[in-house]
Amino acid sequence: MTSPEPANDRQPSTGTWSLIHAERAALAADLAELTDQQWGTRSLCDRFTVREVLAHLTAGASLNPVRWLAGVIRCRFDFDQQVAMRLAEQMGTTPADTLARFRHVITSTTKPPLPAVAMLGEAIAHGEDIRRPLGIHRDYPITTLTTVADYYQGSDLVVLAKGRVRGLRLAATDGPFTSGSGPLVSGTTLALIMAMTGRTLYCDELGGEGVSTVRDRDPRKDAAERAHERETTEDEKKPATDQ
Repeated sequence: MTSPEPANDRQPSTGTWSLIHAERAALAADLAELTDQQWGTRSLCDRFTVREVLAHLTAGASLNPVRWLAGVIRCRFDFDQQVAMRLAEQMGTTPADTLARFRHVITSTTKPPLPAVAMLGEAIAHGEDIRRPLGIHRDYPITTLTTVADYYQGSDLVVLAKGRVRGLRLAATDGPFTSGSGPLVSGTTLALIMAMTGRTLYCDELGGEGVSTVRDRDPRKDAAERAHERETTEDEKKPATDQ
């Protein structure tokens, strides 16, 4: 997870919050009848169960900027540790307690220093992290998915999505989303979102000559290499000094 920075929503925040609340409510409804065994299912976030991912969503809806910053400082700017700490706070003692805590924040507009659309992206991506392993299908509104896809293709905030699809042309087969230029990556808007956010499982649902790039690219390594190239170029442009 990268550190948040100021960013602007692409649509009015009030409209975005209504979409967030709808996605949270739909997820809570989908999880209402889970067995204890299902709550222990490994999510698409490799190190977390579906119950832990839900607690993570609750944590995100409970953290204002001041509490978020306090946690970051407490964890010495280790953002993964911050996620684990806040997740643990929202687990409760039983799966029913975890779900009840999530239901309590369905209509919350509390958030860390992130744009509201990033919170919508979290609701979609983590909702799939939970649903997919459980075999639960949701027909997401295409307008909601398009909003999230448009956000992720231009942002490396929270997840390195923009860097993962740099130099590629994205085209949804079920909606109006398109972006970029270069080798084609096409598929459903949901599959594009999940692939952009690093869920390579969804690359199996995509087509085009750019799919292998999305599957194999490490955005952090790629960014580091490009930064090194820029530094090398700048050094070469500096005038030589007499020895």
